[in-house]
Amino acid sequence: MIMSIAPLLFIFVIFYFLMIRPQQRRMKQHQDMIGAVKLRDTVVTTGGLIGRVTKVEDDDLELEVAQGVRVKVVKSMLQSVRPHGVKPAND
Repeated sequence: MIMSIAPLLFIFVIFYFLMIRPQQRRMKQHQDMIGAVKLRDTVVTTGGLIGRVTKVEDDDLELEVAQGVRVKVVKSMLQSVRPHGVKPAND
């Protein structure tokens, strides 16, 4: 009985360490990044928009993608926060 279950347990352990655990780590890093977004940060959305944060709300934020052009974006759709000094498009 134990010999028939052992390979399945072994496969599950390998699957956990190679797939599930790294994905959980990436999700945690993404949530931390979203929680740390503040005014005047330069961010990149999953759609490829680069803009400067002008307003932060609970679930969304406002980006200035060009001078005088502002769009509202859902926070979870942020891909990355760029280091300061990187200018958004058309600035």
